[in-house]
Amino acid sequence: MADFWASRAVKQIIFSGRLIGGAMIAGYFNTMRLLTRSLVIFPLILLLGACASVDQKKEWTAQRFYQEAKTALDNRDYETAIRYYEELKTAYPYGRHAEQADLDIIYAYFKADEPESAIATADNFIKQHPRHPHVDYAYYLRGLASFSQGESFLNKTFNQDPTERDPGHLRRSFNYFTELVRKFPDSKYRSDAIQRMKHLLNSLARHEIHIARYYMEREAWLAAVNRARYVVEHYQNTPSVAEALDIMGRGYERMGQQQLANDARRVLRLNFPDYSTPKQ
Repeated sequence: MADFWASRAVKQIIFSGRLIGGAMIAGYFNTMRLLTRSLVIFPLILLLGACASVDQKKEWTAQRFYQEAKTALDNRDYETAIRYYEELKTAYPYGRHAEQADLDIIYAYFKADEPESAIATADNFIKQHPRHPHVDYAYYLRGLASFSQGESFLNKTFNQDPTERDPGHLRRSFNYFTELVRKFPDSKYRSDAIQRMKHLLNSLARHEIHIARYYMEREAWLAAVNRARYVVEHYQNTPSVAEALDIMGRGYERMGQQQLANDARRVLRLNFPDYSTPKQ
């Protein structure tokens, strides 16, 4: 009798264990089914939302695209502004809104710190709309974009070997501003462009002086003199001319050309009487 009850109890435990285990397994699979459905449904929701957004934009007019882009631009959301301007030009490639978008997107690229895109877009606008009433603005923005590259160049490279630097962005920006000033003497951007040109000339002159100093430190007298003479000949109205004359005087003296050294120092005293050689 005891064996009967014992075997019955064991069967109940085993049976109960199966039920409990089965419930746990069933619960696990139910959970996995729900997760799988969620993983499938969530991307579908995003996709449907994106499709709804695209479908909604199909109804947008050129004015709506432009207004949305302008709002984003005013809010300094430059990436969104660029995207709306591009979508406007794709949906409505002709008309005054597309033409204005061609101009506004240059500024958006410039502010988004994409100078090369700004320059390329400005070039394209100038070619396509040479008689546009605001084409001078495209010239100006092109110069600004290159100017920002030049400033970045100066800040990042002054601690490098000066002979390894290429101030091409500075020269390119100067040429862009020069073209603006020459072609549009009445432009409202002319005054600022001229001030930036002066700054660029000073920067280019300092670049040559840094290289001349480098050669002087390595006793490459002829190379130093040539760099300094280039400053005197091409950047006559910059503050760097004084040090250029000083380098010429010292360089010629080291090469044993005393007359040329005296000539450089005489011009230095006449034009910069308070100048003193900077400490190395």
